[in-house]
Amino acid sequence: MTLKLEGAFTALVTPLRNGDVDHTALAALVEFQISDGIAGVVPVGTTGESPTLTTAEAREVIATTVKVARGRVPVIAGTGSNSTAETIARTRAAQELGADAAMLVMPYYNKPTQRGLALHVKAVHDATDLPLVLYNVPTRGTADLTAETVAEIARTCPRVIALKEATGNILRAQQVVAMLGDRITVLCGDDALTVGMMACGAKGVISVASNVLPGAVSGVCRAMLAGDVTEARARQHALLNVYDSMFLETNPGPVKAALAAMGRIAPEVRLPLAWPSESTVQKVVAALREAGVSV
Repeated sequence: MTLKLEGAFTALVTPLRNGDVDHTALAALVEFQISDGIAGVVPVGTTGESPTLTTAEAREVIATTVKVARGRVPVIAGTGSNSTAETIARTRAAQELGADAAMLVMPYYNKPTQRGLALHVKAVHDATDLPLVLYNVPTRGTADLTAETVAEIARTCPRVIALKEATGNILRAQQVVAMLGDRITVLCGDDALTVGMMACGAKGVISVASNVLPGAVSGVCRAMLAGDVTEARARQHALLNVYDSMFLETNPGPVKAALAAMGRIAPEVRLPLAWPSESTVQKVVAALREAGVSV
């Protein structure tokens, strides 16, 4: 059965306590997501502080997420790196741990060409068996996956099923949809653009804010998928201040501050990230209260 990705998927934070991964908090967070109607969860992505997780920690985070999810929602494990061999190893590990798909961030720092990006994905595809989600986020790296390269990858890699498009460019989403139709599912990578991108053919969002408000973010996507743009727009507008507050400083600092204020995780990130300033924390808390969250 082909994995169908539609709706709101949470880019999970990795809870930390005294420097270690807090698996108790992670398990509770995954359960909260599922019970509040999220369509799927994405551990070990950017929001999960993947650059500073060890290989063993990344495996353990994926394992905990899979164990708690118990097949109720898809687990899309972040396995990308700027080394093709390492990405293959991580993707194989995610498959062994029971993930439903793997998300491949485009290689950062070493500046591959478009041909290099296509060859990278093809190598991972041919060496593994999981469905693959491409993750294009040029603000976090140096590579920008063009629509033409996505089309080339789709032609040669049948198990590439989706694209998390996080350029902030709705035109790019339109180009991919226009070229490929339903061959690849486009998922928005920016909470504030969810309604606009879905109006242009995206099928949902991989969200930061849904760590805090999974039901509300899911409601935006459900309304759009049902064709009720008026309802979706109203739900989106009600969340704009929350969305803005999540990116006052580098993600995942603000969303972790939100979860800490809710008592769901300890207030901790890993260097070189720093805990958000008191001013940012106050703005995050104010946005949550405005959205009806008890903090």
